[in-house]
Amino acid sequence: MNNMVSHFGSFLSKIALVLILSTGTLIAQVESETVTGPKVNLENQESRTMEHNGKTVIIPSSIKDQTVTGYTSYRMGYNMLSDPKEFMGRWNLTLDMDGKETASWLEVKQSGLSTLVGYFVGDHGSARPISNINFENGKITFSIPPQWESSDKDLKFDGVLSGDNLTGTIQYPNGDKFTYIGEKAPSLVRDKNPTWGKPINLFNGKNLDGWHADKPENQWSVKDGILSSPKSGANLITNEQFDDFKLLVEFRYPKGSNSGIYLRGRYELQIQDDIGQEPSNLLFGGIYGFLTPNEMAAKPAGEWQTYEITLIGRRLTVVANGKKIINDQIIPGITGGALDSKEGLPGPLVLQGDHGPVDFRKIVITPGR
Repeated sequence: MNNMVSHFGSFLSKIALVLILSTGTLIAQVESETVTGPKVNLENQESRTMEHNGKTVIIPSSIKDQTVTGYTSYRMGYNMLSDPKEFMGRWNLTLDMDGKETASWLEVKQSGLSTLVGYFVGDHGSARPISNINFENGKITFSIPPQWESSDKDLKFDGVLSGDNLTGTIQYPNGDKFTYIGEKAPSLVRDKNPTWGKPINLFNGKNLDGWHADKPENQWSVKDGILSSPKSGANLITNEQFDDFKLLVEFRYPKGSNSGIYLRGRYELQIQDDIGQEPSNLLFGGIYGFLTPNEMAAKPAGEWQTYEITLIGRRLTVVANGKKIINDQIIPGITGGALDSKEGLPGPLVLQGDHGPVDFRKIVITPGR
C-alpha cells in the first residue's frame, strides 16, 4: 500500500473518525478492521482529492498512509479551512447588543497580490476604511481606530465562516464585545425599470397619521401645514414600507443644523447646513460615508429646499434644488444608524430627528411595481 490511501467507502465494522484542528490543518483519522473502496494515488497530483461535506479538498503531499497492528489506519491531513476569497464581498451584519438587534456592514476585497482591505460600518457613524484585514487559520481579523467613540482604543473585529454565514465578535473601543451573524449582501439588480404607481402624500399637513416615533418621547409636531422637529429627540418612521420609489421632499433647517432621510430605513441622505463647502459624502446631498454629490447644491439656511429622489434596487438618483447631484449611482451598503441590514426587503422612510432641528412641508412618494 505504498503511497496509497483509501477514499471513504463502505465500512463493514466499527469506524472511529477524529477531526483535529491544528496549525491550520484538519487531520482526519479513520480506523477500521475492513475497508473497501476506490484508491487514491498520492503520487498523482490529479487524483489527490477527496470530497468532504460537498466540497473538494486537496490532500497535501506530506500525508502518508500508516498500518497499525490489527487495523488499517489512514491518517490524512487536508486543508479544510476557508479560502480568503470566500470572505470577499459585502456582508450585511446583525449584532446582538445585549438582546437588541443592531445593523452593521462589512466589505472585504483584495488589493494587489495578496492584501485584503475593506470598509466597515458600525451601528453608528460613517463607512470607515480598513487598511489591512488579516487572514489566518480560516479566520479574518482587523482593527480600526475609533471614530465617534470617546476612547483612544481600536475597534477589533474577528470572523469565521459558518456555512454561508459570517460569524464572530466585534469589540468596541469602550471594551464592550458583541456577537454578530452576517449574510452576503444581495445585488438588488433589477431586470427592468419599475412601472410607477400613483403618488402618495405621506404627510397630510394636519397630523402624524401614518408615522410613528422610535422613542417614547416624540418631539415632532404639526402646525400650519409644517412638520417640525424643533430639537434633538426621536426619529420619525413611516408605518408603510417601500421597495423601489420616487420621492419628493421639501425641507428647511436653521443655521448649523443637521438631519437626514433614511431611504428604506437603511441609506441616509444627508440634510444639513453646508452651503459654500466642497461636496462630500458626509455633507448635504451625500449618502452618508458612501456617495459624494457632484456639486454642493445647498441653499442658505432658513430657505425651503427640495430633493427629488429615485431609488431602484441600489441605483440612486438625487436632484437637489433642481440640480442632478447624484446620477444613477450604486449604494454599496447600509449607513450608520440603519434600522436593519436586511437589504433584500422593503423598508420605511425615516426622518432623522436625533440631531438638529428640521422642518418638512411636502413628502410625496411614488412606489414602483
